[in-house]
Amino acid sequence: MKQILATIKNLILLTEETTRNRKDIQDLQKQMKEVWSALERLTYEVKRTDDRERNERERLVLQLENQLLKFERSLKPSEE
Repeated sequence: MKQILATIKNLILLTEETTRNRKDIQDLQKQMKEVWSALERLTYEVKRTDDRERNERERLVLQLENQLLKFERSLKPSEE
């Protein structure tokens, strides 16, 4: 009889532990989804920043080329 009660008690404890584990797994899955979502947003923002910086560099190069062309034109003697 003692052995049956111990087995039943053990079964109840294992059932409770399994329930807690399932809840913990669900919580971890939710946290992982949140982490992935944050990572996706961060990846998007990094790409946008890279694109903006590349565009800014291109714009600055064009401005520099433009200024150099203006300077070169100013050095050429004017034809009369």
